[in-house]
Amino acid sequence: MSYDPNNIFARILRGEIPCKKVYENDHALAFHDINPQTPVHVLVIPKGAYVSAQDFGEKASPEEAAGLMQAVAAVSRQLDVVDGGYRLLANHGRNAHQEVPHFHFHIFAGKDLGRMIKPPEA
Repeated sequence: MSYDPNNIFARILRGEIPCKKVYENDHALAFHDINPQTPVHVLVIPKGAYVSAQDFGEKASPEEAAGLMQAVAAVSRQLDVVDGGYRLLANHGRNAHQEVPHFHFHIFAGKDLGRMIKPPEA
């Protein structure tokens, strides 16, 4: 998957598409998902053009990496989900059903999220 500079997150970062912003710092933007899967469903994206966690891990500067993780921490605290718990998810590629070719974290919270992965069928 190559980076598409016209993907929806790139367009949000450029201000072409509005978002319901939760948090922003020099390296990341967090906003509410338009199709929430849980009572709390926020996306945290780096401001740089990275396709996936692999791409980000290989190419991001230490400042970008720190800024992204600081955004995750700030958002979870701001949304008051730290004590109750939250799930942080990043999909990578086709088999993980990555839909947007821009690295991003989902923060899911607000209910019991169950097992991380469905147990294998017997």
